Amino acid sequence: MTTHTLFDLAFALAAPFWALLILAPGRRWTDRIAASPLPMVPVLAVYLALAVPVFPQLWAAVSQPGLTGFQELLRLGGGAGAIWAQVIAWDLFLGQWMYREARELGIHPLVMGPLLALTVLLSPIGVLLFLGIRAGILGGRGRHPHRVRRPSPRPRALTGMPPVTNVPGEHT
Repeated sequence: MTTHTLFDLAFALAAPFWALLILAPGRRWTDRIAASPLPMVPVLAVYLALAVPVFPQLWAAVSQPGLTGFQELLRLGGGAGAIWAQVIAWDLFLGQWMYREARELGIHPLVMGPLLALTVLLSPIGVLLFLGIRAGILGGRGRHPHRVRRPSPRPRALTGMPPVTNVPGEHT
């Protein structure tokens, strides 16, 4: 595969998961997928395919970070593609976390949909807005982020952890 194809593939592999988080919130299979690290694996495979050929330049840029090193890395097709795939994987990780937190906090999907869409495009802004909303909600609950109205399911099959039940000390 060419560098251009891999570059395009990085987002194409993540887009269906973003669509589920934004367009099908609250569905059992969306909740299960949001609880799994597996959606990031194909994007990370694209990252590796792009990063391995330019690894010396990538290592130079990250081991001694400087603007010049990153500019040189980004001039390489594989370097720019690797950074892009890394950003796509990280954004998906953030989006999944935001989705799960929003479900636990009871944030309405009509609020989260646009916020997740913003996170796809400009993740720092989307995450900052979400953290502000989250802080506002948690501020009313003291310092107990897991005192929520309804816990979201954490399927054992995908996470290896038992489903969430009542938090110790919580009165239901």
